[in-house]
Amino acid sequence: MRIQFRKFRDTVAACGRARKRANDEGLTLVEMIVVLAIIALVAALIVPNVIGRPDQARVTTANTDLKTIGAALKMYRLDNGDYPTTAQGLKALVQKPTTPPVPSNFPAEAYLPQMPVDPWGNPYVYAAPAPGGFALKSLGKDGQEGGEGLDADIVAGR
Repeated sequence: MRIQFRKFRDTVAACGRARKRANDEGLTLVEMIVVLAIIALVAALIVPNVIGRPDQARVTTANTDLKTIGAALKMYRLDNGDYPTTAQGLKALVQKPTTPPVPSNFPAEAYLPQMPVDPWGNPYVYAAPAPGGFALKSLGKDGQEGGEGLDADIVAGR
């Protein structure tokens, strides 16, 4: 009985292979070219829309970072009565300043986990021009003052 089962399985497998070979025609060169042309057309429509997005995402990230840093500065002011001085800078949000005025209520976990840098890898520029206010900005893609487009400064302040 075992031998008969093996013969039956081999017969079924052989029939399946024979049927597959009869229907297996493959793709022609023209069909392959048509498929590649469709892929190229879709890529040509999508790529220009996607290429400018990383720079826009960096600008959005810089704006979000400025809001987050601004919120941390406001918390610093609520805890200590005033914003960090320009000399203390944003480092005052990461570790307790040792230069006067030394904050009296500095939390153990600090206000920010690390020194913030903008999406282009440059440090944010902080200034406390007058008591009760601050200026905060990213110098943009070029890392220089001023500029236009992506090179323009991104400014926040109070």
